[in-house]
Amino acid sequence: MLSPVSRRRLQRFRRNRLGWVSLWLFACLLLLSLGAELVANDKPLLLGYKGELYVPALKRYTEQQFGGQLPFQPDYRSAYVRQLIAGQGGWMLFAPIPFSADTPNYDLQVPTPSPPSASNWLGTDDQGRDVLARVLYGTRVSLLFAFALTLVSVLVGVAAGALQGYHGGWVDLLGQRLLEVWSGLPVLYLLIILSGFVEPDFWWLLGIMALFSWLTLVDVVRAEFLRGRNLEYVKAARALGLPDSQVMLRHILPNAMNATLTYVPFMLTGAITTLTALDFLGFGMPAGSASLGELVTQGKQHLEAPWLGFTAFFALAVILSLLVFIGDALREAFDPRG
Repeated sequence: MLSPVSRRRLQRFRRNRLGWVSLWLFACLLLLSLGAELVANDKPLLLGYKGELYVPALKRYTEQQFGGQLPFQPDYRSAYVRQLIAGQGGWMLFAPIPFSADTPNYDLQVPTPSPPSASNWLGTDDQGRDVLARVLYGTRVSLLFAFALTLVSVLVGVAAGALQGYHGGWVDLLGQRLLEVWSGLPVLYLLIILSGFVEPDFWWLLGIMALFSWLTLVDVVRAEFLRGRNLEYVKAARALGLPDSQVMLRHILPNAMNATLTYVPFMLTGAITTLTALDFLGFGMPAGSASLGELVTQGKQHLEAPWLGFTAFFALAVILSLLVFIGDALREAFDPRG
C-alpha cells in the first residue's frame, strides 16, 4: 500500500498529462524493443512441417531436417527452402518485418541504400540491411545500456553522497577533493586512448562510463544527508542507539531518494546520447552492430539517401523527448512546494 504522501505524488504525476502519456509510450517502446525478435526476424516465428511444429526464431535447425542436403541452418527466406517445406504441406509464419538487424535484402532491384518500399518500410542502408529492423535492435541496445549505466550510477552515487553527507568532517572534505580530481579527467579522451588497446563492446563501454557517470548524484544526495542528519528525529534515533547504517537507510535515504528519482530520466537521456555519440565517432559498439549512432553515421555518409538521416533523427528525438517529459513530470510530482 502506498503512503498518503506517495499517493499525492502519484496523483500529481498523473495530472501532468504529457508526462503520464509519455510514460506509457516509453513503456510500449521499451517492450517493443525488448521483443525485437518477434517483430523483426529473418527466421520464422513458427514453422509447421510433417505435422510437427518448429520454432526457428528460438532454436537452430538444419536443412536436412526439412528434406535438404546440407547440415547447416537453412535460409528460410530462399525459394529453395520454401519449396522444400511447401512440398510436404508445411507452412511458415514470419514476423511483420522479415529481416533481422544484419540481414541483407538480396532481392533489391535498385542500388543500396535503397528508398522505402513495401518490403523495406524505411529503406535499407548501404549494405542492404533493413533500416527499421536496425532501429528496433539499436533502440534496445541503447535503452539497455542506459538502464544499466543509470542503475550503477545511482547505486554508487547515492552511496558516496550518503557517506559524505552523513559523516561530514574529514570524510566529506576528502571525498570532495577526490571528486574534484576525478571529475576533471577527460572521459572522451580516455575512451579514445583505450580503444586503441581493446575492441570496445557493450560491457567495456558500460564499465568505462560507470567510472564517471555516478558523479552526477553525489552532490544532490550529499546535500540531503547534510540537512537530514541535523533533523530532530534523526538525532532521536541516534540517541536511542540505532546504528548509523539503520539511521541512514531508514530515516534519511527515503528523503534523499525523492530528489534522486527526478534525475533518473535525465541520466537515461545522457547515457543514450553518450553511446550514440561514441558510435558516431567510431569508438562505441563493434563494427556492424545495430545502433542509433551507426545509423547517424549512415545518414552523414549518404546524403543522397535522406531517409537514413530522418530516421535517425526522429528515433532519437522521440526517445529523448519522452524521457524529458517523464523527468519534468517526476520533478513536478516530487516538488515539496506542491
